[in-house]
Parts: sequence; structure tokens; C-alpha cells
Amino acid sequence: MIVVKAGGNGKVDFEAVCLDVAELVRHGKRGVLVHGGSNEIDLLSERLGHPPRVVTSPSGHAFRHTDRKTLEILLMALGKVNKLLVERLLGLGVKAFGLSGLDGKVLSAKRKATLRTLEGGKVKVLRDEWSGRITGVNSEVLEFLLSRGYVPVVAPIAAGEGGEALNIDGDRAAAAIAAALEAEVLLVLSDVPGVLERFPDPASLIPYIPAAEVGSLEAYAQGRMKRKVLAAAEALAGGVRTVVITSGRTEHPVLEGLAGAGTVIGEPLAEKDYAPSV
Repeated sequence: MIVVKAGGNGKVDFEAVCLDVAELVRHGKRGVLVHGGSNEIDLLSERLGHPPRVVTSPSGHAFRHTDRKTLEILLMALGKVNKLLVERLLGLGVKAFGLSGLDGKVLSAKRKATLRTLEGGKVKVLRDEWSGRITGVNSEVLEFLLSRGYVPVVAPIAAGEGGEALNIDGDRAAAAIAAALEAEVLLVLSDVPGVLERFPDPASLIPYIPAAEVGSLEAYAQGRMKRKVLAAAEALAGGVRTVVITSGRTEHPVLEGLAGAGTVIGEPLAEKDYAPSV
């Protein structure tokens, strides 16, 4: 079982991802594709006159402030990305099934109604927040689809305690899904080759680190990479054997990642983890 997270910042090659997923399916591999959509969300937000607002937590994590209007824009944008991915996979002969974590409560979360942010060196509180912390995965829905040969394509929206839609982090959503499905590998596709010791120098790539030392990667993570390292730690703690953080900008991002390109965290990849040759 392989879970692939394809970032949606406009730099990950979704076409190449779909081609690789189709190749894995042809070789009998089962998997889930979790996607982002930040670039599409930003574009739509600007067009609708509600520009995106990115804030920083006191711990240094950057994230989108999701008021109710932003949440509704997010639902539209992620829905578009989801269906375009499903369309492409169907065209490649893959039985793709698109859904969000809201559908069937595939992903449950606890709403963070207020957020503490760091602005100008001061901690402030933001209200009208519609994001959440993942609390559970309804793996039954995903396992039903997988058992019938479908590839679930999941958008990172969760259901709150009252059924309300909540924005959640896509990398951490992928980690939660991978753990719930007892996946062997979580592959996180980014716009850089992996975790870099001297960002942005690609020659400083950290190629491998054991699970017990995943926390040491936080010292090198910059920007969005902080969330990816956090997601990797959560996936490993949940029983995922190997996490790979790698580039989504290559000709074969999924196949190359499964062959060991990027930063491999946890157990080294074995030949059985990937069937096709890159």
C-alpha cells in the first residue's frame, strides 16, 4: 500500500504524477492519492476579491487563515483540482474515485475556532477560523474503494464535530491516511529535492535518516517543509514503515521517489516497494 501526497502549489507536475500512478496500477500496486490546491485557492481568492492571508504560528509554522469565505473558496478550488485529477487518471485507464475528507467523514477534525499568531514579534489571536486538527480517519470508506480496484483521490477537507467543513493540512492528512491504512510507504512530493541541510542548495540533500532521528530534520526544514517533516514524524509514529520526501517536478516523481530519490526516512526502501523501472 502506497499513499502519495502531491502538493498543490503549482510546481508539482500533476500530469507526471498521474502517469506514474497509472504505471503503478498496471503493476498491481494499491494506493491513495492525496492532493493539495494552494495555487488554485490563491488564484480564485484573488479573482473573487478575497485575497489569501498567510500567518505564522508562535512555533514558526506558516499557514492560511481560513475565515468562512476563504473556506468556501477553498471548497470550490479543491473540488476543481480533485475532478481534474480524476479526469486525467480515468483517461489513463485508472479507476479513480474523487472525494474529500468531508465525504463520509473520511477525515474527522476538531475545529480551531481561534488561532494564536505571531505578528511583528507579538502574539495575537485570530477568530472566525475554519481550520482543524485531524482526530480520525474513516478507513472503512477508503478500504471499500481499494478492495474494488479504485484509486481514491482525496482532497484535504475534514468534517468537524458538528459536520462542518474544515480546512486541514494536506501533508498531515496524507500521514493520517497512510497510518490508518497501514501503508508501507508515504511519498510526499514537494517543489524541492527533499530536506536540504543548506537550503536552497540541492547538493545539500539529506538522503537518509532513521525514524528515531526524524526530529533532527526540523533544524533544516524551511517554510512548508516544516509541515512535511512533522507529517513524516506522525506517519512513522502511526506505523508507516517508510516516508520519502522528494521532488514532484521530475519526469517520474512517484517512481523515482519509490526508487529512493529524495530524503528517505525510516526503513530503507526495498525492491518490493516499487514494481516499474524508472
